[in-house]
This record gives sequence, structure tokens and C-alpha cells, in this order.
Amino acid sequence: MNPEIQMPNAVQKALIYCRVSSKKQTEDGSGLHSQEYRCRQYAEAKQYYVEEVFPDKVSGGGDFMKRPGMVALLDYLDANPDENYVVIFDDLKRYARDTEFHLTLRRLMKARNARRECLNFNFDDSPEGKFNETIFAATGTLEREQIGRQTRQKSQARIEQGYWTFRAPVGYRYAKSANGGKELVKDEPLASTVKTALEGYATGQFATLSEIQQFLETDPRYPKDTPKGKIRPQTVVRLLSKVVYAGYVEAPKWGISRREGKHEGIISLETFEAIQMHRTETKRLPNRKDISQDFPLRGGVCCSSCDYPLTAGWSSGKCKKYPYYVCQKQGCDEHGKSIPRDKLEGEFAALLKKLHPSENLFHLVKAMFTDAWNAQVNDLALIAQSFKQDALKAETEIKKSIERIMETTNPRVIQAIENRIDELENQKLLALEKASKSGEPIRTFGEMFEHSMAFLSNPHKIWVSGQFEMKRIVLKLVFPERLSYSRSEGLRTPKTTLPFSMLGGLSMSDCEMVPLG
Repeated sequence: MNPEIQMPNAVQKALIYCRVSSKKQTEDGSGLHSQEYRCRQYAEAKQYYVEEVFPDKVSGGGDFMKRPGMVALLDYLDANPDENYVVIFDDLKRYARDTEFHLTLRRLMKARNARRECLNFNFDDSPEGKFNETIFAATGTLEREQIGRQTRQKSQARIEQGYWTFRAPVGYRYAKSANGGKELVKDEPLASTVKTALEGYATGQFATLSEIQQFLETDPRYPKDTPKGKIRPQTVVRLLSKVVYAGYVEAPKWGISRREGKHEGIISLETFEAIQMHRTETKRLPNRKDISQDFPLRGGVCCSSCDYPLTAGWSSGKCKKYPYYVCQKQGCDEHGKSIPRDKLEGEFAALLKKLHPSENLFHLVKAMFTDAWNAQVNDLALIAQSFKQDALKAETEIKKSIERIMETTNPRVIQAIENRIDELENQKLLALEKASKSGEPIRTFGEMFEHSMAFLSNPHKIWVSGQFEMKRIVLKLVFPERLSYSRSEGLRTPKTTLPFSMLGGLSMSDCEMVPLG
């Protein structure tokens, strides 16, 4: 209310309520400003004094209590019980589009001595007037439900054709389709961020949901859930469970099974299935909520006396704080005895320096990799054919299952067969995708060998890069189990993963001829 405008004496006070249910309505002729303008014109013609305006930008699904503006209007009436306001609406549809809520709101207004007036409808408390108002409200309810049904039917038809109809997931945006309507297209660079997160979880680069959460929070491009730049755990769960990222669509609540989408997938269906399997597995190195980037070995090193994982933290001294690792296992001889971070991580870095092949061994490994690569390329055609046969078998079983449905009338049996058909359809899609990607290598031998040996030849270089995520990757890929550390002896001889075991176990200087018999 403008304080400079003085209300004349004995003038009827009025409140304006206006509402839009979509962004489009906000911008077109039925927007909030247009509604308010027409209501003010009406009030001026009636010589009403407009005391407050209550706008709403939500639909509320017919329930006026889900609209902040309407709730505020009712609260305002309650705060001024001695005033007899006139509540002005631009259109009766802005009032309530559900018969039950309409009648309830009418009673609430009357109980608060508020008189309702509408620009295109005359409210009348006579029996005939109440009847007409009820018919008007029922008509609005019918129109709203018909629009909802049409929208749902159109969405179902689009999904059955392979088009995603819900809100575009992060990494996608909607664009005009050559076949009419809209379809999903990749939204870079967010699509690359999503791809890294999903494939990283499928391959073990991110061992837990918390690690994905941290990765997405450090990416300034990824939309955050809170003003503080945090992402909720449930957001990560939804990210991992969306098959739309694999290029497929489905709508179980509408009975629409999984099918190939018209959009390009960010990941493969095989990767998506690997993600679902990974979510059910026990993780080797859990990423605790209180893990700090200051301690990359936390959770990856255990006490040699009790085999309990070392924790880490900062100790306050007289002038500054000191980082340290420590065993917190009750009853352990090393309980509470700190290990300086620089000492432990220095020994770990020295250990990594020893893990690299000699030059001669490097050439030997390259020759071995070349032979293995060529053998794998020769097998790709057979593998692709095998996947095609699996798809054909699944299709045959689907046809048989459909025939069984036609022969039975038991609802439970029909439901079980339908569930089996959905499972077979998913197996067929997965087999066809694998067959299409098994014809030839994704990258050349040179690219694959270069990336592999860059890591195998010098993991220490990656460790000292300073990136927390890369340090955690080195820890997981080099050592399959937690390292054991003794305060007196240092790091115990660790068990390395297979590639490093082979490279470390072979030495050209140890080779000699077998003696003659």
C-alpha cells in the first residue's frame, strides 16, 4: 500500500487477488500485472479503495491452501476482523478450479465478512445465484481435469514413440525436433560433467555416492540445491537412477516399458546397468562425510597393530595447527599416538616412485599388449554375433510370453508374465547395444596404450599433481587393499593390483638361460 495515498472517509476497502499458473501466463495478456490493472480499473469505477494486492504464481492443483497468495489473503482478513472487505477477482477461474475447494473458499470468505466480486461473474447469495456459482465451479473443474487428461495422454503417446516429456534432466535441454514437437539434446558442458560422474561411478573412480556429491559440488557449472553450493544426497541418487541418460525412455507409472529414445545418450545402457549393480555392492573405501581433502590417505591406511583404519585431523599448537594421522581404536597399543602427515604421505610418495617399469620391460609390455590387442580385435566380430544371438533369443521368449498371456485368465499369472516381458525387453535392448558397440574398438591401440602406460609408468607423477580426486584414484587403482602402517617401521610391504604386480615382479636383469640337462 502506498503511504502517500490517503484513504477518503466512508469509502469501501477492497483487496485484489490475481493468479497465474504458468510462466507463459506471466508474460502474456493474462499475466499478474494485466489482472491487477483490470481489477484496479474495476475498483476505481466502483469507487473502492484498494488496500492490498495478493498475487500467486502457482496452480495449487485446485487447492487454494497450496497458494501462498491466497493463504496470505485469508490471514489478512483474520488480522482485520472488524473490516468488511470486498475481494476482487479478475476471473472466476482465478478463484478456484475445483468444485469442493470453491465451495469451501466461499464459506471461509463469508465467515470473515468478505464480499466477493468478479469482473465477469455476479456473485449472488440467493439459491439461484449459489446454484449458478456451483455450476460455474463444476465447469471449471471439468475443464481443468480434461486439460490434465489430454496433457497426460499426449505425454504417454510421446513417450511410447521414444520422446522424453518430463523436465529435461541436468545435462540435457529441449530443442525443436525435425519430426515436430521438442526433443532432448545434450547441453554442454553440463553433459560432459554428468558423463564423468556416471562413468566414474560405474568404473570405480568414484567409490561412493558421497564422492560423486563432492565432485559435483566442486564443479561451478553444475546446478546446486542450496544457496551454500551444496548438493543433496537424494539428487545424486536420482542422477544415478535415470535411464534417460543412457538414451532410453520409460514411464512405469503409466505402464510404459523401457524403449530406445529419440535422443542421444550421454552414457551407454551397459554403463547404466553397471551403475545399478555397483549401487548394491559393498564399497572397499567408503568416503566418510567428515573426510577432508587435507588427508587423501584417510580410509586407505590402517594401523599395523589392530588393522583399524587411521583417522586424521589437525592438532592445535601454540602458534599454529599441525596435521596428523592417528589410530582411534580403543584397546590398541597405538591408540591416540599421532603420525605426522608429512611423514606418512612422504613414505607413500616414495613407495609410488618405485612402481615403474624399466625401459626394456616397457618395450616387452608393449609387445605383450599389442598381441593381446590384436587377439581382442579378432574376437570382436564373434562377440558382436553372440550379442545378436542373445537379442534374438530374448525376442523369441517375448513372443512366447505374449502367447501365454493370450491363453490365461489368471490376473496374477498375467502380471508375472508381463514383468518377465519387461525384463526380457531390457535384456534385448542391452544385447543390441553391446552388439552395435562390439564391432570395432572405440579408440586406437596407440591412444589406449599411451593412456595406460602414462599411469602405469609413473603413478607418483599423478599423486604429486595436488588434485585430491586424482590422489584418491591412485590410491584405489594401485593398491587393492588398505596399506598397513607402523609408527616404528613405517609402511609395510603392500599388495598392489595386478598390472603393478606384473611390472614389479618382472626384471630383465634376472633373466637367464635354463641349464642344459
